[in-house]
Amino acid sequence: MDTRTFTARWILPVAGPALKHGTITVRGEQIESVHPFGERKADEDFGDAIIIPGLVNAHTHLDLSGAAGRTIPVPGEPFPEWLTRVIAFRRSRTPEQTTADIQRGLAESLRHGVTLLGDISAGGTSWPQLVRSPLRAVVFWELIGTTVARFQTSMHAARLGTAPHPDTPFCRWGTSPHAPYTVHRHGYELAGQLPGIQAVHLAESADEMELLQFRTGPFVPFLQGLGIWEPDGLIRDPGEFLRTNPESRGLFVHGNFLPGDTPLTANQSLVICPRTHAAFGHPPHPFREFLARGVNVCVGTDSAASNPDLDVLAELQELHRRYPDVSGETLLKMGTLNGAKALGFDAVCGSLTAGKIADFVVLECVTTDDPHETLLNGAVTARRTMFRGAWR
Repeated sequence: MDTRTFTARWILPVAGPALKHGTITVRGEQIESVHPFGERKADEDFGDAIIIPGLVNAHTHLDLSGAAGRTIPVPGEPFPEWLTRVIAFRRSRTPEQTTADIQRGLAESLRHGVTLLGDISAGGTSWPQLVRSPLRAVVFWELIGTTVARFQTSMHAARLGTAPHPDTPFCRWGTSPHAPYTVHRHGYELAGQLPGIQAVHLAESADEMELLQFRTGPFVPFLQGLGIWEPDGLIRDPGEFLRTNPESRGLFVHGNFLPGDTPLTANQSLVICPRTHAAFGHPPHPFREFLARGVNVCVGTDSAASNPDLDVLAELQELHRRYPDVSGETLLKMGTLNGAKALGFDAVCGSLTAGKIADFVVLECVTTDDPHETLLNGAVTARRTMFRGAWR
């Protein structure tokens, strides 16, 4: 197999220290070795650039990529008002338009250097495109049902829809019991009967927390209007689900109002969406408390319904601006290896480590003696992505 060795001013392996003028050697699809300066001669020098692992978008909704500019969040407005606009947008799209929206979001993800993503998919509609795309993905079939019977119907549709399309080495199925206000309290346990990991929107807004704790607030008329108001089926607080399902494996998305002592386990990850969080004007995110406890925290972009684009690096830069006390090393890990762990691919990607698959991004920029600061200050001018040892 063909062997090639690359260098740049900086290599950031994530699983090890930054290497100034280090080298990364690729043999076929795999990383053969990563060396400090002087131990191996390079075949290609990218010059003033930084090489990082492929970026991981642990949470997005590709089918909302056509919503850009149409459903902009308004800080301070009731969260269900934004949801109403998103639902109206979804209902306005034809199947052909939805397919085009997914392709648009996929193309944007590829352009920004994403090599692994987790997509929440209504009806699994993104599978045909993601299974053929030059990246890895988990497609989370969305499950909704505020009664047990409705939720079981949603699960039955998922079984029928996924059966003809088995997992591949690069694309896997998961499930997404959507959120506490759209899923019966027993739905999460029932969803565990389906294969794959789960992704749950949790503690996304103050209105959601009011609904769960008091059965009041703007979510009540919203759910009544949809004909799915079932107060007896609601959990009482985010921790209830986690306490009753301690072994569940999955991702808890947003967590904007999640108490810092919420009992996440080693099988579970918190996925934060920094620019969406900012767009709604939420108070500071508690993710640092989870990091301090050793919880696996990673990032996602959410969707174009609440975010200007699907750029994971921009999410890390947003975190750097708002939380400068969090180290650059930690932030880069949140956008790479931690995301790969959350999606179940950390054995094959997420860091520049010998034996892993050669997924990485070359970022052209005016570098400094602090490569993480360079990366997080928005000085990147161009990106080039390798996936499975081949340039995309």
